[in-house]
Amino acid sequence: MSTVTNDVSLGARNVRLGLPLAIGAAFAFGMSGGWARGLIDAGWTPGAAVTARIWVAALVLLIPTILSLRGRWGLLRKNAGMIAAYGLLAVTATQLFYFQAVAVMDVGIALLIEYTAPVAVILWLWVRRGERPSRRSVLGAAIAFVGLVLMLDILTGATVNGAGILWALGAMVGAAAYFVLSARADTGLPPLALAGSGLLLGAVGLTIAGAVGVLPIAWSTDDIAYRFGSLPWFVPVLAMGVLATAVAYFLGIASTRMLGSRLASFVALAEVVAALLFGWLLLGQVPGPLQALGGALVLAGVVVVKLGEPVPPAPAEFVEPLPDASAARP
Repeated sequence: MSTVTNDVSLGARNVRLGLPLAIGAAFAFGMSGGWARGLIDAGWTPGAAVTARIWVAALVLLIPTILSLRGRWGLLRKNAGMIAAYGLLAVTATQLFYFQAVAVMDVGIALLIEYTAPVAVILWLWVRRGERPSRRSVLGAAIAFVGLVLMLDILTGATVNGAGILWALGAMVGAAAYFVLSARADTGLPPLALAGSGLLLGAVGLTIAGAVGVLPIAWSTDDIAYRFGSLPWFVPVLAMGVLATAVAYFLGIASTRMLGSRLASFVALAEVVAALLFGWLLLGQVPGPLQALGGALVLAGVVVVKLGEPVPPAPAEFVEPLPDASAARP
C-alpha cells in the first residue's frame, strides 16, 4: 500500500519550505491558459500548443532529471507504472483537455471547472469504495454545484459551450490524478525524475498521436497578439514550456511531498486566481458579476469539501520526504 505524506506529522520546516513552493507552482501553472489561448487564436491547434509546451519542458528537465537519478536507473523500471500514469494522465490528458477547453471558453472558467476535482474524488470514493462523505463534504459539494451553475451563466439563458465543459471536466480527472500521484513519498523517485520522465513520456505520446493523425497538429510562425501587443510565436511557447510546465511541475511535486496532498490542494487553488489574473493581463478576459459570484462559490465549496475529508492517523514513524529536495532544485 502506498505511503502518502501525512499532513498531521508535517514538521514546521516542511511547511515553511513547501508553502512558497506550492504558491509558486500555482502561479506558474496559472499562466499557461492565457499564453495558449493567444496561440490558438493565431491558428495553432490545442494539440500543437500542448505538444510544443511539453516538449520544451521535457528538454529543459532532461539533464537535471538524469543528474537527479545518479545512475539509479532501476527506479525508473520499478516505478514504470506510476510514471506512465503520471505522464498520460497528470501531464498529457490534463494539459491537452485544458487547452481544448480554453480554445472555446474563458481561461478562468475552464480552470474553475477543472478545480472541482476534490468534489469528484469524494464522489468516486463513495461509489467505488463505499467511503461515505461527511456532512461537511456533502454541503461543500452542494455549494460548488450552485457556484458552477452561476459560473456557467445557465440561469440567464446564455449559450453554454457543451464541448468546452466536457473538455474541462476531462482536465479535472487529470488534475485529481496529479495530486494523488505527486503525493506518493514511497517511490524513491526524486521530484525531478518523476516530472522529467513523465513529461518526456507525454511528449513522445503526443507526437505519435499527431503523426498518425489521431491528434490534429497545426501551427503558425506569425506573431501572436495579446492584450498588450504582439510577440514572436516562440515567446509564448517558451513561457509555457519553461515557466508554466518545467518549473511548475517540479515545484508542484516538491511542495506536495512536503505538504501532503490535502494541504497542497488547498494552496493550489491560488492557480485559479493566477489564471484569472493572467487571463485579464494577456487576453482582457474579465468574468461578469454572476460568474464571479459563481467562481467564489466553487472555491468555497471545494474548501468545505476538503475540510470535511477525514484526516488519516499519523504513522508510527515519520519518514522525512524529499531528502535531496535542496539538491534537486532547478
